[in-house]
Formats: sequence, C-alpha cells, structure tokens
Amino acid sequence: MRVLVLGGDGYLGWPAALHFSAAGHDVTVVDSYIRRRYDRELGTDSLVPIATLPERIARWQAVTGAVIGLAVGDLNDAAFVTSVLERVRPDTVIHLAEQRSAPYSMMDQGHAVHTQLNNVVGTLNVLWAIAQTDPTIHLIKLGTMGEYGTPNIDIEEGWLRVTHNGRTDVLPYPKQAGSFYHLSKVHDSHNILFCCRAWGLRATDLNQGVVYGAETAQTRLHPELATRFDYDAVFGTVLNRFIVQAVIGHALTVYGAGGQTRGFLDIVDTVRCLEIAAEHPAEPGEFRVFNQFTESFSVLELAELVAALHKSRVRIEHVDNPRIEMDQHYYNAAHDGLLRLGLEPHPLSAALVESAFETVQRHRNRIDPRVILPLSRWKPNLAAQEPPEAAIPSGAALVG
Repeated sequence: MRVLVLGGDGYLGWPAALHFSAAGHDVTVVDSYIRRRYDRELGTDSLVPIATLPERIARWQAVTGAVIGLAVGDLNDAAFVTSVLERVRPDTVIHLAEQRSAPYSMMDQGHAVHTQLNNVVGTLNVLWAIAQTDPTIHLIKLGTMGEYGTPNIDIEEGWLRVTHNGRTDVLPYPKQAGSFYHLSKVHDSHNILFCCRAWGLRATDLNQGVVYGAETAQTRLHPELATRFDYDAVFGTVLNRFIVQAVIGHALTVYGAGGQTRGFLDIVDTVRCLEIAAEHPAEPGEFRVFNQFTESFSVLELAELVAALHKSRVRIEHVDNPRIEMDQHYYNAAHDGLLRLGLEPHPLSAALVESAFETVQRHRNRIDPRVILPLSRWKPNLAAQEPPEAAIPSGAALVG
C-alpha cells in the first residue's frame, strides 16, 4: 500500500511509519513539528533524546535501505493538505496529527481555542482533500476512549442500540468528553461520520486508550530511531510519570482517591492495530469504530504496581485532583473488533515496567522534577486569562 502518516514525527506517528515501512509499504510522513514547539513553550523535553525527523528518516534508510517520504506543513493549510494527497495518492491515510493532551487544552482560553482549531479544522481539511482527490482512500483516524467519558452503563464500540417509545435504532454512542481536547475528538468523529454518510468516504475511528511503552522492534534498531518518552504533567502519561517519580525518590502522586479507571495498551499493540485496520479497510460509506485498548487499570493500581516493582521503598501520596472527574466509577468497555481481526495483545507485565525503570535510570540526568506536578486545573482562575493568541506556539500556522 501507499500509506500517508499524518503526524509522523510524533510519539505514535514515528513508530507507525517505521512499522508500515518495515512491512514493505510505501510510506510518506507529514508533520509541522508543532509537538517539538510545545516542548519549547512548556520548558519540557522527551526523557529519551530524539533525533530530528530528517535524521530519523536518513537513519532508517541507512539501517534498512527503505525510503520514507517527507512533507512538512500544517493540516490547517487546506491547499497544502490537498497538494500532498494529490502527489502521494495514498491508499490509506493514518491521521495522528492532533494536539493530544487534555491538560494542554485546559491550561487557559488560548490553549483551548488552539486545540479545537488545530484538531477539528485539520481533520476537516483532510476529509475535504480525500473527497476531492480520491474518495476511495481509507482514512484511519486516531480518536480516544475519552470521548465516552465514564457512563454508568457498558461502553460499546461506537454505536448503541436504543429502544425508545417502542421504536429501535442503532445510534452513535452518547459522548461525555472530559476536556476541550476530548471534545475536539468528539467533533472529529461527528464530522467523519457525516462525510462517510454524505460523500461515501470510508473511515475507521480508533478510540484509543492510554498508551504505554516507548519501544517497538523498529525503534530498537538504532538510538536515532527512538520515539518520545514524555513524563511531564502536560504530555506525560500516568505510568511514565510514576516510574520517573520512583526513580528520583519522589512520592507517586495519585490524583484523588485513584479509582479513575481507563483502558491501556502497549505501543507495540498500537502500531499493530493501525496495521490491522489498514489491512481490513472500511467499506465505501462506512464509518467504523474500534475501541483500541487491551486492559483496564485504575490509577491507584498502576501506582501500586510501580511501587511494588521499584527496588527501593517508594510511597504513594494522594493529592488534590486538578481534573473534574469521578474518583470511583463503573467502567466496562467493549473492545472486541480488533481482536476478531487478529490482534494478539501484549498485556502490561512486570518485565515491561522494569525495562522502563532501566530506560529512566539511563537518562536520569535529563529528568526535570519541576515539570512533573500539574500545571492545569479544570477550574481555572477565569479572571486571569491571557489573550488566546499568547498561548499558541510561535509558527504554529505553517512550517515549510
């Protein structure tokens, strides 16, 4: 296949590009480098050093002989998006090019506005470009399990059979997003559903859980092929944060009671899920939804796992939750679709956590403890807002 990976410089986009290239597909990546500008804005950095995207691509070619194409630009530039699709003529577009942090979207008005514009408008431009270039292109779009929230009923895969006043229909599952970031994903899902219905596009919406791990078979081949390891309070994931805190002797900070339960999956399973979706594309006019996770854990369960595996004593500290979410809730989400298509999950193991400990210890000199504790609160001081423009990273509109 000809595969176009949007967001190919990112935590998931880069390993995905390598995975498809290693499988023999013709891969082109698109990025605006905005994720790196978020780091400069926040004073953070990946714990594991990462090469520039051109350096990564050159190293991949040197190691494997495979060529990965590159286009640099912003999805909010409609002409750029269309020109890339017309040049590459992909069979599959894998869309991972969105601002992915709930805390970032909740920092203030400017960050909320930027997140919505960046994500929703970018996806709209991709949809229009596919419709105008080739409606048979299969769009694989990364959503989030956070679209659903935590309802007191089972979460189905995108759709819910409803009987009301004696009549029955299958409707999109109700969404209860928990941040402006999650809301941007909800808007994406609705826009994609409409374009499939109205224009006959075909799309797979992957409602992904929280990803852990930073290595795949391809990223291990050379240090310049490494992907990100984020541990800060804005872009870092909870397991990474706990492991870093344990290594530096900091208490594991659990928000609230720690009963918040979410779906999780290994990064190895993430790239495999993308591959499975590409190998089994949606039909023309079909908007297909998979819940992409393999296991569920509460925040406290993860903290207890890290504390138990750390070689020196580490304590768990409960702190005020900066988010607005239930501490204890029902959580039972279906995730059968990808399993039926052949996904063989890699469960979270002690060996993986211990390997992460080794990675963090190896790069311990790069840890900045100041960036671990939360910067964002879901109930901000609304009287102390900066103008929206002040929050958007310089050059975010277009690069290249």
